[in-house]
Amino acid sequence: MVDRLNVLVDAGKATPGPPLGPALGPLGVNVVKIVAEINEKTKQFSGMKVPVTIEIAADRSFQVQVGTPPTTALILKEIGAEKGSGSQKATKIGNLTIAQVLKIAEMKKDSSLGASVRSRVKEVVGTCVSMGVTVEGKEPKEIISEINSGSWDSSLS
Repeated sequence: MVDRLNVLVDAGKATPGPPLGPALGPLGVNVVKIVAEINEKTKQFSGMKVPVTIEIAADRSFQVQVGTPPTTALILKEIGAEKGSGSQKATKIGNLTIAQVLKIAEMKKDSSLGASVRSRVKEVVGTCVSMGVTVEGKEPKEIISEINSGSWDSSLS
């Protein structure tokens, strides 16, 4: 039998305290070792909450799987904002470069619906629409049109 625990942790800052310690302690596993592995696997998402799944087998071996933060959280981290715009048409909260969009698209590679770099980039840019974030100083919908027409092909390859 495999026990599975799903938790949301601060990236790189998990501790043997709640929520991990009380949940893992009764299972008889090395909590400190699991916490160390979680911190190692989540350090790239520093400053964000990250979904983590821990699977514990009957022999007390374990496997840690780290999800990726939501696209909105990655965008906010890149632009240095705390939350999206309440009025995305009137108030812009920041601007992303195409390089930053590519970085986010690469982070979301495993959980994205897009099969290609181009489609993942369009997903990230589409999220910018609802957040009040511009891309390369332009409205995100304009950037999507440019991506569709091939204007950004050299950057996306």
